[in-house]
Amino acid sequence: MVVAKTASPTVPLMALEAAESGAAAARQIARTAPLFRDLGVRLRALKPKVVVTCARGSSDHAAAYGKYLIETRLGVPVASVGPSVVSLYNAPLAVDGALFVAVSQSGRSPDLLRLAEAAKAGGALVVGFVNDETSPLAALADVFIPLCAGPERSVAATKSYLTACVAFLQLGAHWREDAGLVDTVAQVPGWLDQAVALDWYPALRRLELATGLYVLGRGIGSGAAAEIALKCKETCRLHAEAFSAAEVVHGPFALVGPGFPILALTQDDATAAVTRDTLARAAALGAPILATEIGIDGVEALPVVAGLPAEVGPLAAVASFYRAIHRVARARGLDPDVPPNLRKVTETV
Repeated sequence: MVVAKTASPTVPLMALEAAESGAAAARQIARTAPLFRDLGVRLRALKPKVVVTCARGSSDHAAAYGKYLIETRLGVPVASVGPSVVSLYNAPLAVDGALFVAVSQSGRSPDLLRLAEAAKAGGALVVGFVNDETSPLAALADVFIPLCAGPERSVAATKSYLTACVAFLQLGAHWREDAGLVDTVAQVPGWLDQAVALDWYPALRRLELATGLYVLGRGIGSGAAAEIALKCKETCRLHAEAFSAAEVVHGPFALVGPGFPILALTQDDATAAVTRDTLARAAALGAPILATEIGIDGVEALPVVAGLPAEVGPLAAVASFYRAIHRVARARGLDPDVPPNLRKVTETV
C-alpha cells in the first residue's frame, strides 16, 4: 500500500498515519521476532505467576488487549497498576518474579518511569514496549521491544496503539511457543491493510449529530472498545463510554433507547453469543446500533475483513474506525489532528 507523506485538506495526518499501520506492523514483526523468541525462552524459565502492566491512554487500551490475550492463552492473571501508587503514594511494589510490561509511545512520562523503576527494584522482569527508542523507558527496561510505528505527528495515536497490540500478540505467541499464533502474527500486516481500505464513514455519519454513545466490546475486544471511545472524545468532542457487553445491561442500560447510539465490536470467540443477545435487547429498545456483526434485526452491520481470527478482529475494527472518524470530526467542525486542550506527549506525575 502506498501512503502519501503529507496531509491534504481532506485527509488529515491521523488518517494517513492509521493507513501505515500494516507497514508498521510488518516492520515490527521483522525486527523484533528474535527478541520475542528470546523473551519467550526467558519467560518459560521464569514462570511468572502474575503479569503487571503500566500504561496510560491508548497504550493502556493496548495493555487491556494484552491482558485478555495472556489470561486466555496462558492462564496467567494480568493486573494494571496505577502509576500514582508509586509516583504519589510512594508505596513499594512486591513483584518479585513477576513480568512487568510498560507500554508507551513516548517513554518519557515521569509517573510511568517511577513505576517501572519500582517494579525493577521489587524484583520484576521489566519489559518495555516503547515507540521512541531514545526514551528513558527504553533504556530502563530489562528487555526493550521497539514498537516500530515510526513518527506520529497527529495528537491522536493510531499506529502506535495497533503496533502495541501486535507486540502483545507476539508476546503471547512466543511465550506459548504457539505455531498457530505465530502464523497469525505473520498475517496481521495484510489484514490491517485490508481493514484500513474499508469504508465505515457511511455508517458513522449518524454520530455527527450525536451527543453521546456507548462503545461495547467484550473479552479481547474490551481494549478496542475503550480505544474507540477515547478517539470519539479526542477527535469529535463526543462523549463516549466503553462498556463490556455484559456490564452495560446493568445500570448503564437505563440510557439505552432511541437517539442514543451504540457502536459494538464482536469477535469470533466465546463472547459472540452473549454479545449478540445484548445487541438484540438494545435494538428492541430502539437504540441505533452499529456493529461488526450481521444478522441482528435493527442492527446496522459495519464492513469487516472476513474470516479473521478472534485475536485480530478487534485490531482490524480499530484500524477501520481510525480511517473514518476523522470525517465525523470534520463534519462537527473540528480538526482531528489537533484536539483541544491536548498535546502529543503528556507527562504526568
